[in-house]
Amino acid sequence: MMALPAQQTEELRLYQQTLLQDGLKDMLDNSKFIDCVLKISGKEFPCHRLVLAACSPYFRAMFLSDQEEGKKKEIDLEDVDPDVMGKILHYIYTSEIEITETNVQDIFSVANMFQIPSIFTVCVSFLQKKLCLSNCLAIFRLGLMLDCPRLAVSARDFLCDRFNLVSRDEEFYQLSPDELIAIISSDSLNTEKEEEVFEVVMKWASKDKEARAEALPIIFESIRFRLMPQDYVKNKVEKNELVKTNNELLKKIQMVKEAQEGKLPTVKKSKGKDGDQVVNGNVEEEDDVLPGILNDTLRFGMFFKDLIFMISDTGAVAYDPIGNECFFASLSAQIPKNHVSLVTKENQIFVAGGLYYNEESRDDPLSSYFLQFDHLDSDWLGMPPVPSARCLFGLGESENSIYLIGGKELKEGEQTLDSVLCYDRPSFKWGDSDPLPYAVYGHTVVSHDDLVYVLGGKGNEKKCLNRVCVYNPKKFEWKDVAPMKTARSLFGATVHNGKIYIAAGVTDTGLTNTTEVYDIKKNTWEYFTEFPQERSSLSLVSMGGTLFAIGGFATVENESEELVPTELNDIWRYYEEEKKWEGILREIRYASGATFASAKLNILRLTKM
Repeated sequence: MMALPAQQTEELRLYQQTLLQDGLKDMLDNSKFIDCVLKISGKEFPCHRLVLAACSPYFRAMFLSDQEEGKKKEIDLEDVDPDVMGKILHYIYTSEIEITETNVQDIFSVANMFQIPSIFTVCVSFLQKKLCLSNCLAIFRLGLMLDCPRLAVSARDFLCDRFNLVSRDEEFYQLSPDELIAIISSDSLNTEKEEEVFEVVMKWASKDKEARAEALPIIFESIRFRLMPQDYVKNKVEKNELVKTNNELLKKIQMVKEAQEGKLPTVKKSKGKDGDQVVNGNVEEEDDVLPGILNDTLRFGMFFKDLIFMISDTGAVAYDPIGNECFFASLSAQIPKNHVSLVTKENQIFVAGGLYYNEESRDDPLSSYFLQFDHLDSDWLGMPPVPSARCLFGLGESENSIYLIGGKELKEGEQTLDSVLCYDRPSFKWGDSDPLPYAVYGHTVVSHDDLVYVLGGKGNEKKCLNRVCVYNPKKFEWKDVAPMKTARSLFGATVHNGKIYIAAGVTDTGLTNTTEVYDIKKNTWEYFTEFPQERSSLSLVSMGGTLFAIGGFATVENESEELVPTELNDIWRYYEEEKKWEGILREIRYASGATFASAKLNILRLTKM
């Protein structure tokens, strides 16, 4: 006898299930074979024992027991909302249920009480999809309370990823000791420094010192003190008010200090319950197990590295010039070809530019894209578009604001702009800021100490400028400072060791390789070591105390001995002691058409190329 194909078998099975369920619902609606009535708070729900027993181990046990309750036709249920039970019974007979953020916890609890796994699974999936900063702690605690590992682990992973944000929430400090340990013991905790974990724990303990101090010896086993600097352990941990008065904690910290000096305790090899294991005739013992407080395994968040982040319309790639390693960050069709990128002090990465048709703005539908890089998902998030479509502008930041400055309108006439748009990060809204004293495009913008500097560029007369203007958002004013020595546009600029460095670019007579450095404190410019080649659109990046120059356009002789503008995708490093530039990479993939910035990225989230 030939077996049916798998697809046909599945179709027949689903058809039979639907037929059976429709038949049961029809019998319920027409009160046929009703042999059970659930009574809840004055409401009655007629149903079938066989159906309840098939879907719920709770009811199956009740109906199969010899107790009188299992033989009654009318069954009283307490501590249950009748509306919730009505939804669950409707699901049992139809596979249809409307779950919302308002009712999910009640449905989840009742499904758990009556052991209805299908509804339980639906609720877990719903809550996993709805996880966010405002509810992750509540969902984590719910998962623990209902003994649902799948939900508890999902919520824990979510909040571990966002530990620095979640630990600012007052609800975090209402966690029980066991709940706190479940979070801080995780390897996936997204924190760069173990000191932050200690400080969060001590803040938690300070909320109820007397009661919570008793739990600290157990909680300390989940803090990885060996990952902290020795000075921090000595001056901050040992001298903490709750630690220095607790002998048990002091003993643990002493053990940590000795381990940091290389004196690990002698630990006997642990054995199984039945003694040593025999493998292939040999006695095999388990590995040494150190006390939890000596755990020095790095957390997930401790794999952040300073990398050169290259953003283009084909994707984003991160390069480590120290290890000469390249990492793939994201593929994206969203990044516009002509854009400007910015990395804020908080390591948030933004991109603005291109042309975007905004249907919501009838009066002026042409806007520019504005995107933010999501470190957790390695993807770009669409943010409110820039209200004014423009190119050749600059981006700067101060406190919670991002400033989009000057540029050319992407409209007929290509008017040069003096206007400044301000994006308020907390409210996700664009607004107008104080305009520049002059219109400019092709300039460079850098930010330092909450001041925004606009350097060079071209004005309405299409002549290069050496003007430098600084904006103070607290005073709402622009102020001219010392001008650059060479008027230029389309050049590289960065803040390096507290000074502003500029390199190469376009002058009124052609390309230049000159570089300059601006001493902010002295308000003076000085010439700096020249770049080895005249270029435009060179990018300067300061990273880890080292200055890098990347890409740009140069005039290069082709095979026909003609001089043509050519894009270069190389990386140069400046060596301070020798006072010279040296090429470290001739060509790097994905650098074509890219913008470059220094960013801290977690290499565990990236794919090594």
